[in-house]
Amino acid sequence: MTDETPPPIEPALRTVAMPADTNPAGDIFGGWLLAQMDLGGGLAAMREARGRVATVAIDAMSFKRPVKVGDEVTVWAELLAVGTTSLRYRVSAWRRPRDRDRHIKVTEAIFTFVALDEQGHKRVIAR
Repeated sequence: MTDETPPPIEPALRTVAMPADTNPAGDIFGGWLLAQMDLGGGLAAMREARGRVATVAIDAMSFKRPVKVGDEVTVWAELLAVGTTSLRYRVSAWRRPRDRDRHIKVTEAIFTFVALDEQGHKRVIAR
């Protein structure tokens, strides 16, 4: 995968950046984008773990490009590893300006999720 080609898998999440999500400069807040990545990665992890998960770590992120109001934001979550109770995903966020067909990578990070039981305790991931 390059900064110009999204992963060849189904996206985990798609949304549109709205005016309420902007910082004073008019760009989309990094925290909003991080939340979308956490949602998309969490959805993928829940499917893989077949149940509840929680985010326990996010490796460093750097923002390569801004997201603008009206951009379609797509999040891809690529499974990297499954442990006894945890899952690691490379989660990337891409923007597609409303007047273009090409996706542009905005950022990526490694997210670690842990599988939880009904009481919120770690549980073994059935494989």
